Amino acid sequence: MANLKDAVVSGVIGAIIGFAISFLMNFFVVPFPTSVFMNSLNNGISGLISGFMGGFMGLLMYLRKEKA
Repeated sequence: MANLKDAVVSGVIGAIIGFAISFLMNFFVVPFPTSVFMNSLNNGISGLISGFMGGFMGLLMYLRKEKA
């Protein structure tokens, strides 16, 4: 069974991946907001996607380390 250090390292790497995805989405995909509501909505959508992808990648890395 993997230890806490492996879980934290995987989580940090997953968070970095989530940050990169969110940054790239906000920079290239999401248009510049015209209102505060659209800004909040765009940030919520990119946060949802990047949070899911970062958590998913972190979990996959943790499970891979646990198998080894």
